[in-house]
Amino acid sequence: MTRLRFEFKTIYAMKTCLECGDKIVGREDKKFCSDGCRNAHNNKINKDSTNFMRNVNNKLRRNYRILSECNAGGKTKTTRTKLMAKGFDFDFFTNIRQTKTGNTYRFIYDQGYLFLDDDSFILVKKDR
Repeated sequence: MTRLRFEFKTIYAMKTCLECGDKIVGREDKKFCSDGCRNAHNNKINKDSTNFMRNVNNKLRRNYRILSECNAGGKTKTTRTKLMAKGFDFDFFTNIRQTKTGNTYRFIYDQGYLFLDDDSFILVKKDR
């Protein structure tokens, strides 16, 4: 009986950086030649595609920052005047939560507010 002998040769494919196309040295699962290229590539992918999206995201970030500053303790009370003086825009929020008692909270991510009858608000922070 004749034995067949197989030779396996490892062929290393030259991998190139997804951002700049330079040769990648190092781990075989690397996709980028440097942290700079990785950051540049991810920034291109994750950038807001239109001015409208960029403007909405900026307003949401500003609203979130205002609520976070005003509600450092997790639950507090404030007025519409104070929020508007800081630049809060009541038209921009991420979700609405209705409670069993019928109260409607508006949230920007985990920071929320409830409008009260006397032009004041309760600010809350949702537990994660």
